[in-house]
Amino acid sequence: MQALLKLSNAIDAVNRFIGKHVIWLILASVVISAINAVVRKALNIGSNAFLEVQWYLFAATFLLASAYTLLNGEHVKIDVIYGRFHKRTQTWIDVFGFTFFLLPFCSAIIWFSLPFFLKGFHSGEMSSNAGGLIRWPVYLMMPLGFGLLWLQGLSELIKRLAFLAGVIEDPTEKPVGKTAEEELAEAIQKLAEEKAAQAKAA
Repeated sequence: MQALLKLSNAIDAVNRFIGKHVIWLILASVVISAINAVVRKALNIGSNAFLEVQWYLFAATFLLASAYTLLNGEHVKIDVIYGRFHKRTQTWIDVFGFTFFLLPFCSAIIWFSLPFFLKGFHSGEMSSNAGGLIRWPVYLMMPLGFGLLWLQGLSELIKRLAFLAGVIEDPTEKPVGKTAEEELAEAIQKLAEEKAAQAKAA
């Protein structure tokens, strides 16, 4: 069990790292969207590439951060009945859900999306829109995102089983700390302050 818990901790560390950095893609998407809107209104110039890169960034954010969402227990959960059970019963429900729903579903998506990505990669498929982008990077997000989600599902399953065995404390208890959004806001504020200080020094 200790070896499995080390694997679980490694998976958690990878998805935590990815989740905390992928959030920057949201800022990039907003900035690109704002620039595209201003250029279109002010200069009457449009770009399908700018529009598509926003979709690509959104797809990457949604898919790559899904594992981070599961890690932090922020996924949508209908707990009208689930919330009435004791913790051990809830944990057994989680074990059943991860084993028979999440992991098989992710495996199926990976199985079908990987050839789809490889076909687009080898053919160099381009967007059908004028000035559009190459398609394989966004196709890659499907097997990659669901691969990370599969790994996180495995990690959560290991933690639930370890809890049932009395090896660890309740893995669903959330530690008190800053959210990724708060960390992003602080990072942006820090960058702004550094830029202001550099401009003042110059």
